[in-house]
Amino acid sequence: MNVVVVESPAKAKTINKYLGSDYTVLASFGHVRDLPPKDGSVKPDEDFAMAWEVDSASTKRVKAIADAVKESDRLILATDPDREGEAISWHLLEALAKRRVLKDVVIERVAFNAITKQAVQEAMRHPRAVDMELVNAYLARRALDYLVGFTLSPVLWRKLPGSRSAGRVQSVALRLICDRELEIEKFRAEEYWTVDADITAGSDPFRAKLVTLNGKKLQKLSIQDRASANAAVEAIKSADLSIASVEAKPAKRNPPPPFTTSTLQQEAARKLGFSATRTMQTAQKLYEGVNIGGETTGLITYMRTDGVSMVPEAISQARDVIGKEHGSLYVPSSPRMYSTKAKNAQEAHEAIRPTSFSRLPQTLNLDEDMARLYQLIWRRAVASQMESARFERTTIEIASADQKTGLRATGSVLQFDGFLALYQEGRDDEEDEGETRLPKVTQGVSAEAGKTYADQHFTQPPPRFTEASLVKRMEELGIGRPSTYASTLQVLRDRDYVQMEKNRFHPLDKGRVVTAFLENFFARYVEYDFTAGLETQLDKVSAGELDWKQLLRDFWTEFRGAVDEIGDLRIGEVLDALNEALAPHIFPEKEDGTDPRLCPSCGEGTLSLRLGKFGAFLGCSNYPDCKFTRQMGEQDAEPKIEGDGQVAIHPETGKPIVLKDGRFGIYLEMEVEGEDKPKRSSIPKGWDAKALTEAQAIQLIDLPRLVGEHPDDGQPITANIGRYGPYVHHEKTYANLPTVEEVFEIGLNRAVSVIADKRANGGRRGATATALKELGEHDGKPVRIMSGRYGPYVKYEKINATLPKGTEPDSVTLEQAMEWVEAKAAKGGKKKAPAKKKAPAKKKTTTKKTTAKKTTAKKPAASKKAETE
Repeated sequence: MNVVVVESPAKAKTINKYLGSDYTVLASFGHVRDLPPKDGSVKPDEDFAMAWEVDSASTKRVKAIADAVKESDRLILATDPDREGEAISWHLLEALAKRRVLKDVVIERVAFNAITKQAVQEAMRHPRAVDMELVNAYLARRALDYLVGFTLSPVLWRKLPGSRSAGRVQSVALRLICDRELEIEKFRAEEYWTVDADITAGSDPFRAKLVTLNGKKLQKLSIQDRASANAAVEAIKSADLSIASVEAKPAKRNPPPPFTTSTLQQEAARKLGFSATRTMQTAQKLYEGVNIGGETTGLITYMRTDGVSMVPEAISQARDVIGKEHGSLYVPSSPRMYSTKAKNAQEAHEAIRPTSFSRLPQTLNLDEDMARLYQLIWRRAVASQMESARFERTTIEIASADQKTGLRATGSVLQFDGFLALYQEGRDDEEDEGETRLPKVTQGVSAEAGKTYADQHFTQPPPRFTEASLVKRMEELGIGRPSTYASTLQVLRDRDYVQMEKNRFHPLDKGRVVTAFLENFFARYVEYDFTAGLETQLDKVSAGELDWKQLLRDFWTEFRGAVDEIGDLRIGEVLDALNEALAPHIFPEKEDGTDPRLCPSCGEGTLSLRLGKFGAFLGCSNYPDCKFTRQMGEQDAEPKIEGDGQVAIHPETGKPIVLKDGRFGIYLEMEVEGEDKPKRSSIPKGWDAKALTEAQAIQLIDLPRLVGEHPDDGQPITANIGRYGPYVHHEKTYANLPTVEEVFEIGLNRAVSVIADKRANGGRRGATATALKELGEHDGKPVRIMSGRYGPYVKYEKINATLPKGTEPDSVTLEQAMEWVEAKAAKGGKKKAPAKKKAPAKKKTTTKKTTAKKTTAKKPAASKKAETE
């Protein structure tokens, strides 16, 4: 018997069918071991020893594989054909070796680029050993990421409260976004004008642009005001013009190469509006395949690749399809060959292409995301082997007799569309490239200027990054690996370092503070060249040219020293550096020229960054005499409430109720006799603080309000406004109310009814979730998207899988939902946890005779914990 191990269960079923009954194909479900997310998992003092851990879900899978290997004589590792796949194979071998099941077992490693019967069977005929050089590169990368994250993040927590984490690649990607924002803030628009004219020269009129004035060639900013533009118009009108030259040149545009991981993410973002994560999830499904003629077949080759080449058989297929679909004119005389220009690219694998070019997009029945992405991949790969597009570019120069005034007209006419008949590459910032036809004119003939056009413009700041342009920039700089871009960008969103607005990255204040801190105190480690240089060294490790532990030693010596240097750094020094670095953002220049750091409340203090539990904010240097604060991003320096305003006198205590403006909004405050701290109450959402009445202020400061005693047990029922809105409370039950006003109006009968309804529907756990969307059935059981307290989630049987951040419930398909459900189940979802707790409980009741047994039952668990640490 032969045991084959792949990564996913879907792939396992397919490959088992290809290989037949002599093979047992099992899934590892990705990595079977990982570094525990705690300090000490990588030990620099022990020559970078790494403490790997097998979680509970993976333990079951490793056991299943080990049991199968015991009954076989050959183990074939068929994980994905990249560094990560190589590492998964190595991890599995290490885990099996600890179980002592590999004795007398032949171990082979196979890699296939596509999940088709032919590709899999061909790979089985060419086994090899696990590539330890690739594994070493993986180990070095994991150690580097771990050491940077678990060394730098605690520094951030100490010096910048509210910060979440730092990472080797994530921090550099964040710096790109923040640097671009700083460029935009520093940018000052400049006015400029362009002047055009309609020209006739014994022909139809055509538009020409002024390029020479007073004998000087014009630059973009040469004409800076209306007066200069009017003078230019007069110069054109008074000039004796003629056609100085006419030049027509043929031009070609060649097709782009097939997709790599990076270019697929970029183009899917531009053309389909997909995030990098959505693109890779959909590509994974296309790679793992669909049912065609009763057999699961992969539709595309492996989607994590830097290569742009295709094997000769694929090129031949593509050329055949081009001839059939478009005709022989669209097939070039010889196949096109491509090589990558990306920095630090690995070209060991093919580009992303269809496994069969004859499988036309319109002939497949796929879900919407898969259909759109497959069409994009198919078209790009086919177009890469098509004939070039041919144009004729014409330039007409018009000059005055004294050569002091000159105009130019340019036109482009498409003569043969070539690959453009099928595919045109997208751009992040579209330019007008429409066809412009010019009339036929003769050199030397007289020309006349008709209508003139003087147009005002202003220079524009550089655009913020889209996902496509950021991925492109990271690849150009050699930062990280395309296969990790999706997860890196998702981390930045999850950490609330950035947010997407109109599909462009906007850095949030938390992200800007972290970046400014790293640039000032760890500049070397967020430099683009340094990060790219590490990638080059990792490539040398994978090529066998550099020892991976030597790379780590060199890095750690410098990095540890840099961390130690700032250990005694005072918070004041940090704030001074951040004030200067973030000045264009937090202290923008005022139009009236006054000091942007002058406190708008007291008029004497200086504004400066302050660090609080929830992050950075601006405060006055005259604190505590002046309590003015504002959030970093607020450019309006005026306080929302002028000072502390008394709004009422409490009728029972005689104490003033004061309206205050704090860091987290406007609130009420009242001193309480015998208490150290005053009583406070936030202003409810939707209420205007400036229009607050005395009665409302008294009602708010008196919360919680006693509604009455519950008729069943005599315990109090209260009404209040909490973090999640208005509610009533009795014992351990909290029931939401529809409006704030009801907190002050609800009577005892209504409160009892609301609490009873809540208990009938699941008590505090809030089982009143409603279905947002019915997705259909899986294995005869319903799959739904439900509304939850913390956001929408997929419900299937007893598994609840949270929707990824930013996912719209209406856009979710059944296939996506089941993928999230399977992932949740693979992690050992919540439904399995109670089962583990119940088993020991039963044993406990049957073996309750002595305490000795109870003690010995716990010892194996303690031993296991010690092993994992």
